[in-house]
Amino acid sequence: MSTPAPPYGPSRRGERILIGLAVGLTVLFIAAPLAFIFVRAFSQGWQVYAANILHPATLHAIWLTTITAIIVVPLNVAFGIAAAWAVAKHRFPGRGILVTMIEIPFSISPIIAGICYLLLYGRQGLLGPWLQANDLQVMFALPGIVLVTMFVTAPFVAREVLPLMQAQGTEQEQAAVTLGANGWQVFRRVTLPNIKWALLYGAVLCTARAVGEFGGVSVVSGNIRGQTNTLPLHVELLFNDLNAVGAFAAASTLTLIAIVALVVKALLEGRKAA
Repeated sequence: MSTPAPPYGPSRRGERILIGLAVGLTVLFIAAPLAFIFVRAFSQGWQVYAANILHPATLHAIWLTTITAIIVVPLNVAFGIAAAWAVAKHRFPGRGILVTMIEIPFSISPIIAGICYLLLYGRQGLLGPWLQANDLQVMFALPGIVLVTMFVTAPFVAREVLPLMQAQGTEQEQAAVTLGANGWQVFRRVTLPNIKWALLYGAVLCTARAVGEFGGVSVVSGNIRGQTNTLPLHVELLFNDLNAVGAFAAASTLTLIAIVALVVKALLEGRKAA
């Protein structure tokens, strides 16, 4: 005797339609554009692809993007841990304001953030005359790129770590303090092992966002070829130069970084669920 279908929920035919629709949309809007990037990048052969990737301007853009991520990600990891620790483990005036401020970069356009930094640190900005008098250049240089990238990526680690710290409470830390552990020992042996997968997950998201940032960096970098062009800006520059193959070759590097980030993200999600 066959088992009757459940009274609620989609039928088997409906499930197949939904799955087919999801797969079709994924192929159409995600897989096809990714495949098209590599097809265009290699459309003139490996030698042309390699020549575009090894061009000094492209190599400099890759280097600048990498060094920016190397600086930004550890700083945001430290900030995320400190902010999450303060909010989850302590009660103090202004705690809600701190949580709101952590979320601000998600609600402000990166271009607006870049303009704010320009008005603050630019030559005609609030601190511009003092910086110029002391021969310090922030805008249109690496410091400006790092600052705006830090702003854009600041919430990622904190948002991943904070809910986990809040759910865990403070009982384990209090027990460790009762047993004689100091602050560093409590963090290293109790808190950090409990948040390590969320911390790594946030760091991966932060890295992917830092590598792909365009709007804010385009305002503060000056788009100087071979000097302040990050990889996303370099892709646009190559398109403007009508070098479509070179643009797709540079874009393929960003695509590979994104794919690696997604794979690592999926693995970390599995570890978190376990």
